[in-house]
Amino acid sequence: MAMTLPRARLIVPLLLAVAMATSTATTARAALRLATAAAGPLAPVADAPIVHSPSPLPPQGAGPSADAPPTAPPGGPVATAAVLRGLNKITGRVVTIDAPIGQPVRFGALQIVAHTCVQRPPTAPPDDIAFLSIDDVKPDGRLVRIFTGWMFKSSPSLSALQNPVYDVWVEGCKF
Repeated sequence: MAMTLPRARLIVPLLLAVAMATSTATTARAALRLATAAAGPLAPVADAPIVHSPSPLPPQGAGPSADAPPTAPPGGPVATAAVLRGLNKITGRVVTIDAPIGQPVRFGALQIVAHTCVQRPPTAPPDDIAFLSIDDVKPDGRLVRIFTGWMFKSSPSLSALQNPVYDVWVEGCKF
């Protein structure tokens, strides 16, 4: 039951969709058998152009390096500190943390560095966003990176710190 190529291109996806949507294994197997029989032997299509998609990564040396933290957007006010809240899940104690931009601060066994803090312009919905690096300070003094990324005041669970003892979230930016 070999079909011509244009007809097989129309029928095969339909039969595969039927095979995936059916609830019984017998019907799915039958639809798959029909799809493979309709497709016939696989052969490359000679007249189809090969299209290369552009690389999602910039070339080496272009743009900021992965180690360099992002900077605040041009034209807006520059924050001097990120205001964070920290929760010790063991004691239940909540602390407000003023993290000066670029300087490490300690919260329990965590070392937090706020690289930048951005407040949305008045034309956009209000939100404060901070780019943070959080390290766990081990008893021997080693730093183990446990979080690097953007935290949003409006959606703290969007990019949250995963730690069994501590929770940290953004409260705002200080200008």
